[in-house]
Amino acid sequence: MANAQKDAAIAELTEKFRSSGAAVLTEYRGLTVDQLAQLRKNLRGNATYSVVKNTLTARAAKEAGVESAFEGQFVGPNAIAFVEGDPVEAAKGLRDFAKENPLLVIKGGIFDGNPLSPEQINQLAQLESREVLLGKLAGAMKAQLSQAAQLFNAPLSQTARVVDALRQKVEEQGPQASADEAAPATESTPEGGDEA
Repeated sequence: MANAQKDAAIAELTEKFRSSGAAVLTEYRGLTVDQLAQLRKNLRGNATYSVVKNTLTARAAKEAGVESAFEGQFVGPNAIAFVEGDPVEAAKGLRDFAKENPLLVIKGGIFDGNPLSPEQINQLAQLESREVLLGKLAGAMKAQLSQAAQLFNAPLSQTARVVDALRQKVEEQGPQASADEAAPATESTPEGGDEA
C-alpha cells in the first residue's frame, strides 16, 4: 500500500473514531464471508462493521486520542463496529451474533471517549433500547400529569358537591320555607289604638 493510500486510510479511520458515538473492536478469526455479511446486515442502521489493518488502525486510534482503550488489542484479524446509531442496539447485535457464532470475539471498545471492556459492552447490550426508555419516560410523565390534573380538579369537584348538597336541602324544605325566609318581619300595632 502506497504512503498516500495509507495516509488516506488512517485519516478515514481517525474521522470514524472521532465521529462515532462508540466503537467496538472484534476478532473475527474463523468466520466466513457469509457470516460477516450477516453481521453487517444485523448492525445496519446502528453501526458499520469494517475489517481493519492493525497498524493503520492503531495509528488512527492514537491520532483520535483513543489508543488507551485498545492498548495491546491490535493483534490478529480484527474488525471494528463504528456505531453511529443506538449503541445499545449495536451492542445487542454484536452480543447476539457472538452467541450464535462463538468465533466472533468482542475485545473491547469505546463509548463517548471512555474505554469499555467486553463485560461492559455486554452490560450495555442488556439495557433497553432508546425507544423503550423514551416510551417509559413518556408514560411516567403522562401519569404525573394525570395526577396533577386530578389534584387541580379536586377542589372544583368538592365545591360542586357542596353546591349540589345545598340545592337539595333547599328543595327538600320546599317553597314555603323559602317564602317564610323571604318575608320581612313587620311590627304590628294594637287595634283601635292611637299612637300619641
